[in-house]
Amino acid sequence: QVQLVESGGALVQPGGSLRLSCAASGDIFSPYVMGWYRQAPGKQRELVATITSGSSTDYADSVKGRFTISRDNAKKAVYLQMNSLESEDTAVYYCNVYAWGSRYWGQGTQVTVSS
Repeated sequence: QVQLVESGGALVQPGGSLRLSCAASGDIFSPYVMGWYRQAPGKQRELVATITSGSSTDYADSVKGRFTISRDNAKKAVYLQMNSLESEDTAVYYCNVYAWGSRYWGQGTQVTVSS
């Protein structure tokens, strides 16, 4: 049983920064991809960023240059550093792991960007 627990969501002003964390527990066998997705009210869930076991990264165009994804393989953790936040970044952010044909999701953490 794989479980993902996110933390770090908060209310932040435009231009501010936040760091999201996600810790995985259970049996996850390398290689696996970790990532972040988000879902804004009334919109579909969308990819934010992914990182492979070898630390190759991919970003949505809307967050390139502002967000940075990283991971700690020993801790089975993934992080998302978010800078220069905009109101359009407001969403529930979900941690995701894809391993050997199975996909796992966290419960989500709310990020609200507002003055």
